[in-house]
Amino acid sequence: EYLPMRKKITSWIKIIFLLIYLQSCKSTTALMKQEATLADKMGSKQTEYLFNRIKEIAKVGYAFGHQDATAYGMGWKNDGSMKRSDVHDVTGEYPAVYGFELGHIELGHSINLDTVNFELMQRLIQRAHKAKGIITLSWHPDNPVSKKSAWDTTPAVIEILKGGSLHEKYKEWLFNLANFMNGLKDDSGNDIPVVFRPFHEMNGNWFWWGNGHCSPEEYINLWRETFNILTKEYNVHNVLYAYSPNTLEKTEDYLKYYPGDLYVDILGIDIYQHGNSEEFINALKKDISLLQKVASDKNKPYALSEAGLNEVPIANWWTKVLDPYIAKSGISWALFWRNAWPNHYFAPYPGQTSASDFILFKNLPHVLFLNDVKKIR
Repeated sequence: EYLPMRKKITSWIKIIFLLIYLQSCKSTTALMKQEATLADKMGSKQTEYLFNRIKEIAKVGYAFGHQDATAYGMGWKNDGSMKRSDVHDVTGEYPAVYGFELGHIELGHSINLDTVNFELMQRLIQRAHKAKGIITLSWHPDNPVSKKSAWDTTPAVIEILKGGSLHEKYKEWLFNLANFMNGLKDDSGNDIPVVFRPFHEMNGNWFWWGNGHCSPEEYINLWRETFNILTKEYNVHNVLYAYSPNTLEKTEDYLKYYPGDLYVDILGIDIYQHGNSEEFINALKKDISLLQKVASDKNKPYALSEAGLNEVPIANWWTKVLDPYIAKSGISWALFWRNAWPNHYFAPYPGQTSASDFILFKNLPHVLFLNDVKKIR
């Protein structure tokens, strides 16, 4: 009935190592909490806590995120009465990271450019936060010069910078944005912290703030002025700022538009599969490796800030094409784009081609859904 001596010794060694590990984790967490330095020096304690959680996630794996996960899906739209997501319909679990879109908040509209009501969005953010989910906010503001969409590339950045003809108009836009951010409170009236990812994919040429439509210097000034107006004039202190170029043509393009360490909390990159899987895998390997190096140099957490394959027609895409090349990469999360309509969706729904593989993906120990990140304090 007694263990052989060797087994006893092995058991004790395991226990000792576990105790050492737990103590080191505890010490590391405490140290990180002391050393957390946000771009916004007035950032709330809730925002600092989110920053530290994001760092801790990467030690365990990466969190799965989905844009507009609880706002709508394939064949349904939330009217405020439902608690649903396509991801939950397939797996029985909710995403860990929730993406929402602020486009048209600047115009004072009641619904965003994807027809999601902003009051409903606020409630969905509150619900996700209460469940210990992480919220990221993208923003596709209209072109302030042409008054058309974000994809209208009429040059505009120079006009909204300080001294430009539309600077005051831009400050009004940011006032509307700030009102939304400052209205994000939990049941106790505390800040709900969010990751804000403005002016993304700037190295591409499809947005008015993108390559060819403003100089890198103008872009950097736009980011810094936006940051300063929100934090110093409008007292927004519940935001982590994420910088995210698109897939890189040249590695030096990653930092070409970088506004500086003092204005950025999180580094990201957007990588979609537009061609074959081999091209996508090569882009993941190349760009995430670079992201890892830049983030290490700057001591900042990093993420795959947008990703996906439209309609996910490859049955084993999640476990064979995607995961092997982002697992153990150090990213804190990967956010997949929205399920908008039958020919534009990036996460499976029941019966979809990749749904079975998605369940296998969800069950991988390093892929974290809501119930997993709840445990990370």
